[in-house]
Amino acid sequence: MASQKMKRSMCTALATGVLSLTLVAIPAMPASADPVVANPTEALERLAELSRQSEQTTEALHNAQIDLDGKQSAQRTAEARLASDRELLAAAGARIDQFRPAVGKLAAASYQGARTNRLYALMVSDSPQQLLDQMSALDAISNETAKAVSGFKQATSEAAVAAEASRVSADAARAATEQAKLVSDELQNKQSELQKQIDSVTRAFDQLTGAERAQLAGSPFPAGFDAGRILANLAPGSGSAALQAGLTQVGKPYSWGATGPDAFDCSGLVVWAYKQIGKVLPRSSQAQAGGGTPVDKGQLQPGDVVLFYNDASHVGLYAGDGNVLHASTYGTPVKVDSMASMPFYGARRY
Repeated sequence: MASQKMKRSMCTALATGVLSLTLVAIPAMPASADPVVANPTEALERLAELSRQSEQTTEALHNAQIDLDGKQSAQRTAEARLASDRELLAAAGARIDQFRPAVGKLAAASYQGARTNRLYALMVSDSPQQLLDQMSALDAISNETAKAVSGFKQATSEAAVAAEASRVSADAARAATEQAKLVSDELQNKQSELQKQIDSVTRAFDQLTGAERAQLAGSPFPAGFDAGRILANLAPGSGSAALQAGLTQVGKPYSWGATGPDAFDCSGLVVWAYKQIGKVLPRSSQAQAGGGTPVDKGQLQPGDVVLFYNDASHVGLYAGDGNVLHASTYGTPVKVDSMASMPFYGARRY
């Protein structure tokens, strides 16, 4: 009865807020010291509560790390674009410098009253041949002048475009850096909060008797579950192969942030199982909830990724017959449980 009551308590533990790919609120920790428990049932319920809070924080950390990685990638891209734009700006400036002397001479000549048109050539020519010679010279001067002016205008325009692109890239690089710093700082705060929760859980676990720890660990499989039959009836597919790999880890301990092979947290077990068949899944349960293909609860197949609680903060692999393979909580090794022991959130097929 105590085990059933503990499981019901774990099923009904409230998870506040919806965790996103950005920053996620940390479940509040009790302000007072750990209370003295009066009986084994209360001790197990207290441990279940603390473990649930820690698991939420763990998955929030995984999600925050994904967000941080994205921000840092954006920062690197923006910085590379900035360097490229600055090179273009320098090249445009060099082209302006090439045309500047010719354009400067033209401006000076015009200011001093130079005449470079055909009418002027006609007026000052003494003979037809002199007129032709002067007109040819004027044509050459005109062509060179036009080229210089055109090149100068183009180079100036390119410089203006490069300068604006450089400014935009600089702003983007600065914004990406600031975002990455904010996420990094928040991640450090989350890690600090998680460590406090972990310390509370381990202190509570240390107070349990051997019998209470055995009660918490429970059976590796629910009553009537036939792992051999499930494996024998698995249809070929990536999900079934991932489940088969995951079932080999039954009995391994739960550990926050662990991805195997010696210990796992919930999303770490899913990542590890799919990695064995060459598929890379996101690190957090919330990110796993956003990938793959949605699957209705009534259409589940062995190996589908199944998520629980209203914030998708727990995850496992569908093991058939309404059961889930998961790394459940601290003090409980990897096992197969009935899905009815936790509130269903959704499922994805990878």
